[in-house]
Amino acid sequence: MINVLVVDDELPAVEELAFLLGRDERIGKVLRATSGAEALTALSAGGIDAVFLDIHMPAVSGLEIAGAIARSSNPPAVVFVTADEDHALAAFELAAVDYLLKPVRSERLARSVGRISELRDGGAAPEMITVDQGGTTRMIRRDDVTYVQAQGDYARLHTADASYLIRVPLADLEQQWADAGFIRTHRSYLVALKHVSSMKLAADGPRVTVAGAGLPISRRHLPIVREKLEATRIRPHA
Repeated sequence: MINVLVVDDELPAVEELAFLLGRDERIGKVLRATSGAEALTALSAGGIDAVFLDIHMPAVSGLEIAGAIARSSNPPAVVFVTADEDHALAAFELAAVDYLLKPVRSERLARSVGRISELRDGGAAPEMITVDQGGTTRMIRRDDVTYVQAQGDYARLHTADASYLIRVPLADLEQQWADAGFIRTHRSYLVALKHVSSMKLAADGPRVTVAGAGLPISRRHLPIVREKLEATRIRPHA
């Protein structure tokens, strides 16, 4: 079970997030703090596995609390919960596990809890990617990218929530991300194998379904796509 601390200077926000977390069977104790001082006191007592932390708080900000956590010998996982995206870069520089935007959706919160569980089970820290969107610099997790679409000398990264244009050719990403489970299915597409739900040979050509999107498979890439998908098939023991 994951014991968590919810920190926000607005009590209704604390109670709402605590309620949502309490419905997750992976969550144990849910502690609450409505100030930075209360949060630091709770953290000093130990026994906390993860902190869901608001950034904008008077006196002691969420970033300051995260900085103190990062300097501790056995730091809990940190998830920032905020109404804006302006501090995403600073958040991930402090090794935040995730960055949630208010109002928090239950399915998005469940993904954060899953990431905390992975880290507790010895999983590696996620690969982060810096992207620009509307003048705001954001950090996204590579394992959130479902597929990549070529757009000239650029590539568009698609996630469940949005898409982001980066100035990197698709061919370069194909080489750099091969070990992370991404394969080329077409001259215009690179897909994450773990997000593939089906493949079919349609009348207009073979297609693969990735996070609900039907993407083409070229004849040249079809053999390797079949090979990679076959390798993930679950087989009975001999």
